[in-house]
Amino acid sequence: MTTTLLRGRTLSFLRWPETIDDHAAYAYEDDGGLLIRDGKIVAAGAYADVAKQAGDDTKTIDHRPHLLLPGFIDAHVHFPQMQVIASYGAELLDWLNTYTFPEESKFQNAQHGRRIARLFLDEMVRHGTTTVAAYCSVHRESAEAFFAEAHDRNMLTIAGKVMMDRNAPDAVLDTPQSGYDDTRALIEKWHGKGRQHVAITPRFAITSSPEQLEMSGALAREFPDLHMQTHLSENHAEIAFTQQLFPWSKDYTDVYERYGLLGKKSLFGHCIHLSEREADALSDSGSVAVFCPTSNLFLGSGLFDYQRYRRREKPLRIAAATDVGGGTSYSMLRTMDEGYKVIALNGEKLNPFQSFWQLTRGNAEALSLADKVGTLEEGTDADIIVLDAGATPAMGLRMENIETLAEELFLLQTLGDDRAIREVYVAGRAAKGDMAA
Repeated sequence: MTTTLLRGRTLSFLRWPETIDDHAAYAYEDDGGLLIRDGKIVAAGAYADVAKQAGDDTKTIDHRPHLLLPGFIDAHVHFPQMQVIASYGAELLDWLNTYTFPEESKFQNAQHGRRIARLFLDEMVRHGTTTVAAYCSVHRESAEAFFAEAHDRNMLTIAGKVMMDRNAPDAVLDTPQSGYDDTRALIEKWHGKGRQHVAITPRFAITSSPEQLEMSGALAREFPDLHMQTHLSENHAEIAFTQQLFPWSKDYTDVYERYGLLGKKSLFGHCIHLSEREADALSDSGSVAVFCPTSNLFLGSGLFDYQRYRRREKPLRIAAATDVGGGTSYSMLRTMDEGYKVIALNGEKLNPFQSFWQLTRGNAEALSLADKVGTLEEGTDADIIVLDAGATPAMGLRMENIETLAEELFLLQTLGDDRAIREVYVAGRAAKGDMAA
């Protein structure tokens, strides 16, 4: 049995870093080793110690002086929107009608879905993202294409066929029954196959009728271990329209609450304009608010109050995400760079250890996957990235004056992109290098 030993500076988080000097929050080895067998990390620590556990057939790959971290995790992304990223001039509801819905109608064509799924996962790997929670289109074929491509790459993904039966063109609508049936068929075929997880995915309250939300809740009751993903409180016009559609509701969150869609595996994209009652409801249910800074800025939706949500008496569980194609970059480094600015505009700061905790263990905990990904702990899946803080001339020049790990991480976050990702290991297999070959 062949094993692989990776050598480099290793960094993995144990918990949320309270301050920039909270060294007990992470494990760092200046000369670290990761022993990988059958897609799992079987030993981690100082290289000298880990190397003693390697057998004669072990292949050693030396990545010094670069950093080895768990692969990044993206908690909210729309893979069918690759060809509308960087489209000009719309806020949320106009964006959907002008760009998103026409683009997603193309996914009736299974061949188109297979092509975009392949290119999308190529971009994830290129940017160091090894786990993603993805929205497919309304067409079952798009989800089939996504899962097939992810399974072939042995990537851990969460994904679902979008359910939407109103307030959109006919080409992107299903019905309450077909949405239920297609999702159930995907669960039977793909959930638990390899590293695939099927998510119940009503797009949002505006495009799902009460009958469809009832069907979504029925699926959540039938399959309580599944994730549920949707959108919440992104834009003022969206909130007002939702209140018109559901006049009985206390607020936007109450709509999802009424249909049984809140819970520990429920992922709510955006959550910018929550009332205190809504934040309490999310907190009490263990639901997750997903921070999408590049999208929120690009569409002019608002500023997610990250630190307030964390510090409130009933704190929120938070994930971070690119939200491509409303989001403007596939890179989680670029995402947290914009996140830093959003948080600064709210009068707070996010230190670099907190940012990288969020990109790795923090997102893994939010997705209830920390036993599998997001750390470099023994027994977890060997999804690992190699980061080069001198990847560009500008970064190399800045590195000449950098003296601490915190400064290096902040440089990676501020100036880094796909060029800073030297290699990506998916379940122990080198994936980015294979793309370049």
